[in-house]
Amino acid sequence: MTNVSVIGAGAWGTTIANHLANKNYPVSIWAFEKEVVLNINNKRENSVYLPQIKLSKKIKAFFDIEETVKNADVIVIAIPTKHLRKCLENNNFAFNKKTIFLSLTKGIEKNTFKRPSEIISETKNTKKICALSGPNLSLEIAKGLPAATVIASANIEDAKKLQEIFSSSNFRVYTSDDIIGVEIGGALKNVIAIAAGISDGLKLGNNAKSGLIVRGIKEITRLGVKIGANKETFFGLSGIGDLITTCQSDLSRNHFVGYEIAKGKKLKDILSRMKAIPEGVETTLSAFELSKKLGVEMPITNEIHSVLFEDKNPKDAIINLMTRPYKNEN
Repeated sequence: MTNVSVIGAGAWGTTIANHLANKNYPVSIWAFEKEVVLNINNKRENSVYLPQIKLSKKIKAFFDIEETVKNADVIVIAIPTKHLRKCLENNNFAFNKKTIFLSLTKGIEKNTFKRPSEIISETKNTKKICALSGPNLSLEIAKGLPAATVIASANIEDAKKLQEIFSSSNFRVYTSDDIIGVEIGGALKNVIAIAAGISDGLKLGNNAKSGLIVRGIKEITRLGVKIGANKETFFGLSGIGDLITTCQSDLSRNHFVGYEIAKGKKLKDILSRMKAIPEGVETTLSAFELSKKLGVEMPITNEIHSVLFEDKNPKDAIINLMTRPYKNEN
């Protein structure tokens, strides 16, 4: 039987742990907060990040990462990008050379512009890394609602192994060898989701939000292709699929940030009230700087950067987008 360890007990890490435990895999999970560890082990729930979802008895939570990953065949990483490098560097755990790492993390590291899989590779000196991404709202999957996702890896055989482990009758897993495209789509859709939240908060209507989604995938694709991704990836589950879901759902943390900003709230006040981290905020900084460095046009990202970090009025940002120089659509 495959032993699975999950590092990170937020909503998504806990959901994936429970999904695998419900498939009868033995699962260990590490949490930063002792409260979460005790909650999972004693009450069979994670009331901090995934309340009202009953967790399998096959999940065992730990406060020590080395204990968590002992004997792991698969190590799932569910740590926010801003904490990922420090967490992995500070915990020098041993693992089998055949162990496959799977990243659930969506973001781009500030200053280095590294993707999560690259951070894992650098800190753990391994090439056996996959990334999972798609239109996957954790609460829906935790409730057993049907969903589809993609597991990508430069080594397609590793992706296929994880496809077998993670697939179920309500969670369909596809594979891809384009880990760059899958990770970039998963990261940048959060920036566009903030824009969609602003649009909803300002009550701009469905036409405006559809325009944001379609033009959003255009600029995501431009940046992705520039750094080596396959263009087709962005028109699949981890690209437009994830983008549509995140932009349309009230369950999206990033959409919530945009919605609250449109209502006049300050970013620091919004973040101070959120337990979970909306990855799109940090990703906006990274994407803005990376696009400038590479000379890639990303008008929506630029405006969201101005709103979040330069205190620009969201209404002015919308006007700027609508009055840009006229262009051919493609």
